[in-house]
Amino acid sequence: MRTALAIARKELSIYFTTPWAYAVFTAMVGISSFFFMGLLQTFKDVQEMAQAFGWGQMPPDTVAYRNLTDGVVVQLWGVILIVTLFVAPFLSMRLFAEEKRNKTFELLMTTPVSPLELVLGKYLGGLGIIGATLGLTIVFPLMLSAFGSSASGTVLEWPTVLLGYGAVLLWGATCMAVGMFISSLTESQMVAALLTFAVMLPWMLLRGLAQSAEEPVRSFINYLAFDAQLSNLLKGVLDLKALVFFFSVILFSLLLTHRTVEAQRWA
Repeated sequence: MRTALAIARKELSIYFTTPWAYAVFTAMVGISSFFFMGLLQTFKDVQEMAQAFGWGQMPPDTVAYRNLTDGVVVQLWGVILIVTLFVAPFLSMRLFAEEKRNKTFELLMTTPVSPLELVLGKYLGGLGIIGATLGLTIVFPLMLSAFGSSASGTVLEWPTVLLGYGAVLLWGATCMAVGMFISSLTESQMVAALLTFAVMLPWMLLRGLAQSAEEPVRSFINYLAFDAQLSNLLKGVLDLKALVFFFSVILFSLLLTHRTVEAQRWA
């Protein structure tokens, strides 16, 4: 494990010494801020309409705007899930593809480092950078908590906020695991990024396909859809089935990466 942690530290130092990571940080903060301001403005408009006409006269779909947690934060987490879908492939693409392109992968395979330590180290490094990227977004609920107001005295329902944030981190960890596996298959970073996006996007949207299917296929497709698994967690509902699903995808991706690296070591 000590070797894996050393590899993870090296990966993180590489990320933080390249402008690419800071470009991703800037993009995440910029896009998230844009949607956060939009959600905040919509929340304010709905609240003003509700004060003028009463909540009983408001459309049913405005019920989420009764509080800041459901009206702003839960919806913001949904937006950040989509942004992560675009960001994660560009963070995971270099994990193995860059080693192959620079011809350092063969040298790495001659060292005493085992494939398992290499895979775990690379993944922990990737997990650190995606965690840092998504960690920037926690500033938005903190701002609401500091400057917002509520008639009940509690601005945000923190259990809901934190469980939703945990779902965002879990989604980022899943994207990184799948992206790392695809990166282990090619020496082109751009091909790795595009393939990761091509795999994760339809996987994310499988629930739409389920609507046209009959049972039991519909239930099976819904179970495989990322957005269906994330929906309860984002609303603050602890769903053990979803946790098992995501950890299974992560472990399976790591296993595939390990088998790929091991096969290339003896090729």
